[in-house]
Amino acid sequence: MHEEWYFLDTGHLDAAVNMALDEALLNWHREGEIPPTLRFYGWSRPTLSVGQFQKIHKTIDFDAIRTYQCQFVRRLTGGSAVLHDNELTYSVVVSEDHPGIPASVSDAYYVLSKGLVEGFKNLGITVDYAMPDKHAARDRSAVCFEKAAFYEMMADGKKLSGNAQTRHQGVLLQHGSIPMDMNTDMLYDLFRFSNEDIKQRARESFQKKAITIDQLTNKTHTYDMMKEAFYTGFETGLDVTLHPFELSSQQWDDVYHLAETKYRTTDWNYHRLRKESVKHG
Repeated sequence: MHEEWYFLDTGHLDAAVNMALDEALLNWHREGEIPPTLRFYGWSRPTLSVGQFQKIHKTIDFDAIRTYQCQFVRRLTGGSAVLHDNELTYSVVVSEDHPGIPASVSDAYYVLSKGLVEGFKNLGITVDYAMPDKHAARDRSAVCFEKAAFYEMMADGKKLSGNAQTRHQGVLLQHGSIPMDMNTDMLYDLFRFSNEDIKQRARESFQKKAITIDQLTNKTHTYDMMKEAFYTGFETGLDVTLHPFELSSQQWDDVYHLAETKYRTTDWNYHRLRKESVKHG
């Protein structure tokens, strides 16, 4: 059934505002203020985002985050850490009871990823769906792109995009990272390793498991190029017509308030799982 969805391009924003806006879209859809909505965005500074339930104090090097002048934020969704830098990020909000959305997380990934498949096709990239075996699916990694979940995008046997999903009060939020390129030196410097040799081996192993759009195509892509490819990709893949819309001043006020009271706070970002005395400069 062909539908009309909203489309929102918010450009490059800081980490707290990006995460607050995704949560606000979820809330507005639940309250009936907006229809299902696709959002594209970027990041004003390199940002390490971590999953809502991810333990961070033994794995993340916060001194390195300050050295690289990265931002740090905890997502509303689960999953592992993602370094957001030169990429297109997307988010989708849609009701769980939407007739086109399956009940299971993995099947919903499959449906929504059809927009990604078509977007990559527009860039001349053929992708496959990841189908990890049960043992691989149970493996844990602090770094998102080190392993693929069910139905995530693979090209040349390597992971091409990372996605995460959550459901709150009847509404599904899925967002994902589609990197044009990736600074793997920065990425692995942001994590704790017992020594430099282990870090280097991990970095080399990662480069065998993940790939970016620029690497695949031998071209340099821009945010606008990505936006054009995936805009039509989502329209085709999800069989929807996208109608651009802009936030009202009141909606922006709500987003900024949520950013300040949640996504910039120490309690949410650092002490989400446990109360402890940790010094963060």
